[in-house]
Amino acid sequence: MAVKEKIGIVISNKMDKTCIVAVSDRVKHGKYKKVLNRTKRFAIHDSESTSSIGDTVKIRETKPMSKTKNWELVSVLRKTTT
Repeated sequence: MAVKEKIGIVISNKMDKTCIVAVSDRVKHGKYKKVLNRTKRFAIHDSESTSSIGDTVKIRETKPMSKTKNWELVSVLRKTTT
C-alpha cells in the first residue's frame, strides 16, 4: 500500500516534538454539487522542532506514536517571514 502524504499549514507548535497541521481539501457535495472547503487537523511528530506557526509543510503517515499522533514531518516547504 502506498504511503499517504499531505501538504498543510502549521497552526500550533506549543507542544514538545509535536505540531498541529491543518490540511484543506476541496470536496463536491453529493446532492447539491457545491464545492466545499473541508479542513482536517493532524497531530504530527516534529522531532527537532524545525517548524513554526504559518509554515507550509509536507507530512507522511507513519505507525502510531501516541493516541492521536500517527503522522510525521517530511519537510518544510515554505517558512514564514515573521
